[in-house]
Amino acid sequence: MEIILKEDIIGLGFKNDIVNVKAGYGRNYLIPKGKGVIASPSAKKVLAENLKQQAHKIAAMKAEAEKKAEALKDVALVIMAKVSTTGVTYGSVNAAHVSEELKKLGHEIDRKLIVMRDIKTVGDFIATIHFHKEVTVEIPVKVVAEGAEQIEVPVEEVAAPVESETEAPVEE
Repeated sequence: MEIILKEDIIGLGFKNDIVNVKAGYGRNYLIPKGKGVIASPSAKKVLAENLKQQAHKIAAMKAEAEKKAEALKDVALVIMAKVSTTGVTYGSVNAAHVSEELKKLGHEIDRKLIVMRDIKTVGDFIATIHFHKEVTVEIPVKVVAEGAEQIEVPVEEVAAPVESETEAPVEE
């Protein structure tokens, strides 16, 4: 079933895209919620005409998105989280936390534009922000433990003996 999207849907498409979806998803979710319409030949003609008329407006939105992306290009976030002795966070760091940290730095970004997996350990991660369908920015996110001392993940201790065993010369 072909659907014309009326708004951006993460994982499916962007506004005014024509996408193929399963019939049940289109009939039972997208169309009743007003997120899409059936892509009939007449609806496709109307869409083409609307896109011609909105070309200038879309170009302005893309320019604004590129301006926001340029402002965030050199931003790196450090998020403090409560951490157990094994380096696992209590709860998780998600897009809402990244949005909150960006707001503290003076960048108003909606959490729905940020795509990342939930972070449950201390370390370095990447958050991707989708401003426009052609404009994305990747922001490094470092999760550190609250308090004075940094907790190291014990994986490094396990990796060190393995390396020394492989470096030892074998004589025959």
